[in-house]
Amino acid sequence: MRRCGLEFRTETIDRIRTMLAETPTLSKRSLARSVCEWMDWRSASGRLKEAACRKALTVLSQERSIDLPQSDVTRHGDSALPKPAGEWVQVRDVGCDLRGLGVIEIELVGGRTSKTFKIWKGLMGKYHYLGSGRLCGAQLRYLIHSSVYGYLGGLSFSSAAWALKERDKFIGWSPAARGRNLQRLICNSRFLIAPTVCVPNLASHVLSQCARRIVADWQDRYGIEPVALETFVDPRRFSGVCYRAAGWTAVGQTSGRRGRQREEQGGPKEIFFYPLRQDWKETLCEEPAIELGQRPRPDSPADWVEEELGTVEFFDGRLTRRLFSMVRDFYGKPLAPIPQALSGSQAKTKAAYRFLGNERVTMDEILRAHVESTIERIREHRVVLAVQDTSSLNYTTHRATEGLGPINTSKDAALGMLLHDTMAFTPEGIPLGLLDVQCWARDPEEMGKRHRRTELPIEQKESMKWLNSYRAVNEAQKLCPESTLVSVGDRESDIYELFLEKLEHPEGPEILVRCERSRKRKTEQGDDLWEQMAAQPLTGFHGVHIPQRGCQAAREARLEVRHAPITLRPPKDKGYPPIKVWMVYAKEVDYPATVSSPLEWMLLTTVPTDNLEQACERLAWYAKRWGIEVYHRTLKSGCRIEDRQLETVEGLQSCLALDLVVAWRIYHLTILGREVPDLPCTIFFEEAEWKALYILVNQATTLPDQEPTLREAIRMVASLGGFLGRKGDGEPGTTTLWRGLQSLASAAALYRTLFPQSARGP
Repeated sequence: MRRCGLEFRTETIDRIRTMLAETPTLSKRSLARSVCEWMDWRSASGRLKEAACRKALTVLSQERSIDLPQSDVTRHGDSALPKPAGEWVQVRDVGCDLRGLGVIEIELVGGRTSKTFKIWKGLMGKYHYLGSGRLCGAQLRYLIHSSVYGYLGGLSFSSAAWALKERDKFIGWSPAARGRNLQRLICNSRFLIAPTVCVPNLASHVLSQCARRIVADWQDRYGIEPVALETFVDPRRFSGVCYRAAGWTAVGQTSGRRGRQREEQGGPKEIFFYPLRQDWKETLCEEPAIELGQRPRPDSPADWVEEELGTVEFFDGRLTRRLFSMVRDFYGKPLAPIPQALSGSQAKTKAAYRFLGNERVTMDEILRAHVESTIERIREHRVVLAVQDTSSLNYTTHRATEGLGPINTSKDAALGMLLHDTMAFTPEGIPLGLLDVQCWARDPEEMGKRHRRTELPIEQKESMKWLNSYRAVNEAQKLCPESTLVSVGDRESDIYELFLEKLEHPEGPEILVRCERSRKRKTEQGDDLWEQMAAQPLTGFHGVHIPQRGCQAAREARLEVRHAPITLRPPKDKGYPPIKVWMVYAKEVDYPATVSSPLEWMLLTTVPTDNLEQACERLAWYAKRWGIEVYHRTLKSGCRIEDRQLETVEGLQSCLALDLVVAWRIYHLTILGREVPDLPCTIFFEEAEWKALYILVNQATTLPDQEPTLREAIRMVASLGGFLGRKGDGEPGTTTLWRGLQSLASAAALYRTLFPQSARGP
């Protein structure tokens, strides 16, 4: 769990509990120092992050995760540290121009026991309407000194506010960028010119002097170079003219505190902003370079949703909880529209649409967490097939949605988005999860310009989707060095640049694609690829199961197999080098007369293929490409993503991210029931789910001594969706599982209500 920017693992919390039990009189300050030393939590200057840790410990105590001594929970600061009293300073009456003050010096205040600190505290306590207060986080204090009149006032700078709507809008940073770069923005938390001093332009002059030296002083103390300043001006008391005169910009108002606190604090404040260097915006908006797999996995997830999406980072716990709740509801009722999936609750429906419209909630952020979970599953396998494919999403009936584009020809008025995703499969066909998702709407202005495709670089073509997918798989490959990932694509992915990617990344994923005949591939010697492969000696035969497609019945296809190493000639006028690949040519023979299009596959691969066994393995790998088409059918027919109605494309994409995860989960359940049917059902179903399922299907009042197998549980779910389980019916498919899951969700909810002691999940 993350608290106050620090990550507390289960073992860390257990160690804190042990330390508190052994030393019950330990102060929070000492405990925080010990925890920081264990975890090596240090600032850029190398100091321990004691303040953040003390605050986090207080939050953990309030959440009942740890039990701090009562005195440590309620008091402010540490009683071992004496509170220095302010030193009384009489500021003289001053009425002159700026030159009459002599040399104006901005004097850096020392530590808590120094004389300058006591003077600063005395001035603020006597003259400033907020007093000396307790400054937040990192802090520096200054005194304003005149060589003629002595001390005239003081300033302080401290850590910036975590979130301010108007300021954040002005800067334009994302929550991730704000979390990374907030320490480079500092707040002018106090500014005092004593009321007995009346000198025109003094305040703006002091602000300018501070702006010139604060960078070096802050960097010396904290090791961080600030790039901008902020401050707050109470409009009921001040106009902020001195800040404007010093070049500060008013960027909006705070929302103010609610209720009694708001009245006591004077209501909303005016926000002023001052950049310290020209590239401040680029610096503050720089996104953190968080690589896949770096975020900590959840320690004890409550269910599969938290386990699957536990690394999501919205920088707002409310959004994370809403995500988990919506995915559970979508999974429980995958066929239902959003209001029905949320049990018809008006409050939950309103919250869901607000969630999907939140700018922090993006498809990439939601799916990043799922991809990280997918990588964890990939590590358990020696070979994984990363199958990529494109599908169109038709939202023609939702013309009110902003940002949709054409998905077919210019004559076709169909509107929607294009989805290009990459699903990881085991060689046995078990879907492990998504590795990459690209979703976009075409620009209507670009329709009808296909004739220009040969003139454009690949970066400006939709074909770039294949390279983007390969690069995403390459990132996963780096995190799974013991696994071999193979990027698999159909004939559309037969582009020379894809093989160049492999040439540039020798340690990257392998490639297996089907050759497109119209590309007219040539060998390095100039021979036609298809003619040369047809002339190769027959190596043997291989059988492939062809699933039912439309009116074409399922069958076992018998294929003639030929294979050979080939060096491909690069396209003309591109300057590309020739590339060595292995070819596997398979042609169906002895097929029924009812088959109108017998199989003929020409596969190009970077995986060495030197014998019949290896060639048949490549054919078996490519046959698993059909799995992504089944997944797309699950997505459209099961989750009914094309029925989702939202105002913007961004909202549709966020909703699509949820449906992508739900569709994978359903598809995964379907395939697991066929591949590992004898495993206990608890690997997939929560305790309350399988018990409610057993009672509902069997109309029983008692439960079995042992939980059902996965196959038995899946068939029970499918029976709720209309699966009859007759001898010739085979195993249930995704359609009956979709329907059955809706009934199971209601039954499990009732079971948890009646038997709350039942476990929530594995």
